[in-house]
Amino acid sequence: MDTKEAIEVLKRIISIPSFSGEEGQVADVITGILQKYRFDVHRQGNNVWSRSPEFDAAKPTLLLDAHLDTVRPGGAWDTDPFTPTVRDGKLYGLGSNDTGGSIVSMLAAFIILNRKPQAYNLVYLGSAEEENTGAGGIQRVFPELGRIDFALVGEPTGMRPAIAEKGLMVLDCHVAGVSGHAAREEGVNAIYGALQDIEWFRTYRFERVSELLGAVKMSVTGIEAGTVHNVVPATCRFMVDVRVNELYTNLQILDTIRRHVKCEVSPRSISLDSSSVPAEHPVVRRCRELGLEPYGSPTTSNQAVIPCTSLKIGPGDSARSHTANEYIRLDEIERGIETFVRILDWIII
Repeated sequence: MDTKEAIEVLKRIISIPSFSGEEGQVADVITGILQKYRFDVHRQGNNVWSRSPEFDAAKPTLLLDAHLDTVRPGGAWDTDPFTPTVRDGKLYGLGSNDTGGSIVSMLAAFIILNRKPQAYNLVYLGSAEEENTGAGGIQRVFPELGRIDFALVGEPTGMRPAIAEKGLMVLDCHVAGVSGHAAREEGVNAIYGALQDIEWFRTYRFERVSELLGAVKMSVTGIEAGTVHNVVPATCRFMVDVRVNELYTNLQILDTIRRHVKCEVSPRSISLDSSSVPAEHPVVRRCRELGLEPYGSPTTSNQAVIPCTSLKIGPGDSARSHTANEYIRLDEIERGIETFVRILDWIII
């Protein structure tokens, strides 16, 4: 599978809506490519995977994972998000950058690397429901893959290895007051109570700052209160996005928050902890040898939910993800395939 074929496969993928939970047709495309190159294919739900033909249980196993789902198109697109359009060396379309480039680059690398014996087994996985951390995604299928010793998670990083990424908690906060008529000194205004806690979220600083990921970041990203102008609101709800560095667990951050605020705090999940890989891991060392400088990523990925050591890497630019007129450069796909092969060819993990 060469760059030209990889680009044509990506065009097919872009033309198929594949929102979280609706990735089946894209999984069919991946299945067809793997079968064309005579690989066995396994499916569970909308997840599709294949293993090295000469699988040897005595060898370590390395996973290539790229998610098949996209967010829904937003903003003002200049073109149809589902019509792949090439202009000035760029391929436009929903999911082209996040993370279609990784899907096809990893698929091509999987095919190329299996042309000769390697010091490891290789598994390629096109996973579902990454964008919403759904129960039908990689968490569902991971136990079926067998022992995985290391994983490369495909996301747009400019082919720089993200050796740490921030964890995520989304908090729903509730402040209770007492309703009353706004014209009289009645009630307890829930908004005023919420303001104190919101100010705490805005100004509090956690002590431990990571060299790779920086400080823990908390952002109030939504608020809801009141129904009519003349009634003191009895309820105020607000939402907080918390990005956690590798020096804390989500549970430690949650405990600190609850000690400092008066509102009721309900996390939607505490499972998306920060992750990191040792700087001296053989894959990280190989990346450095190739001039690929490691960094820490502020965004989350499937790394947060898989129980093995991993790093995040792939063609494209994270700043283009979830935006109108999303694109990937054609030369980024070519470089992605070449770089994945150079990183992994006969590496010992």
